[in-house]
Amino acid sequence: MILTAEKEKSLLIAILTKLGLNKEDAEIVADATLDADLKGFTSHGIGRFPQYIHGIENGNIKTDGDLKIERETDAMALVNGNGLFGQLVAYKSMMLAIEKAKKMGIAAVGTHNSNHFGVTGYYSDLAIRNDVIGIVTANTEPAIAPLGANKPMIGTNPIAIGIPSKDTYIAVDMATSASARGKLLESLRKGEEIPEGVALDSEGKPTTDPAEALKGSILPFGAHKGYALAFMIELMTGTLVNASVGTGVKGTANHTQKCTKGDLFIAIDPSKFVDLDEFKEKNEKFVTEVRETGNTFIPGDLEVKNIAENEKSGLAVDKKLYDNLKEICNGLDIDINEYISE
Repeated sequence: MILTAEKEKSLLIAILTKLGLNKEDAEIVADATLDADLKGFTSHGIGRFPQYIHGIENGNIKTDGDLKIERETDAMALVNGNGLFGQLVAYKSMMLAIEKAKKMGIAAVGTHNSNHFGVTGYYSDLAIRNDVIGIVTANTEPAIAPLGANKPMIGTNPIAIGIPSKDTYIAVDMATSASARGKLLESLRKGEEIPEGVALDSEGKPTTDPAEALKGSILPFGAHKGYALAFMIELMTGTLVNASVGTGVKGTANHTQKCTKGDLFIAIDPSKFVDLDEFKEKNEKFVTEVRETGNTFIPGDLEVKNIAENEKSGLAVDKKLYDNLKEICNGLDIDINEYISE
């Protein structure tokens, strides 16, 4: 079954507005979700919607209300998301960081009491579109065991960085674990094995079974380096922003629990450091020099390729996801077959 980009966004907006979001907020959540699917991060796209619905049903994701700025200076803010959709909280927080950076040169906005926000790079992309550098991090429910241990204590803790250039999309978006937890959940839904070297079972033994991996732990990327980076992000998006850390982080994968994770959005305005056009030209020159070294790639190339391919061929929907979405749509009096074709 195939879902075009246009139809996916229309379907998501139809679902979200039926659930109580206003049209503007629904478009933000839908756009962020579609962005994940187009880039190939399908574990963070529409496949997550059944979990979001459970979160709404359990009262852990709110469909209306406003953010609350609890602390603020010219260059920072601490935002209480009031349990709203994570995509909505993240979008508004990143835009606030961008606005402040345009005035001050650099700004940081932290959030707590939010929810899973989809793909991290969507928000660093917002910075690129506004000619600023964007850095986004978050913590998640424990998935990584400290080196030498077998009990998960640290999240998969993603980091995304986007840097403006003249023509090239320059961006990185990655988990600090060998795999995002969402990819394990997606493999479980599809009945597929996960690659070797990604996860351990509850006894600390290597496994390719996503169910056993979810009971155990995911390995950090790059051994001690990924572990150390995940550890630092845990604190920067936990204690720094009045959110939880370690085993206190809940609700990013299990939406029957209130979400207690945190996020940090940093924006840097290069025009306050150097001439903006010269900055972008120099970045583009470096891209050219790197490409001339051989058959290589620039961070962001894969996403650009995936977007082009998925916009052309459409997005695949597996049978189980179709059934989950159909159940949601039936409950909201939406005909899913107006959106998905075989």
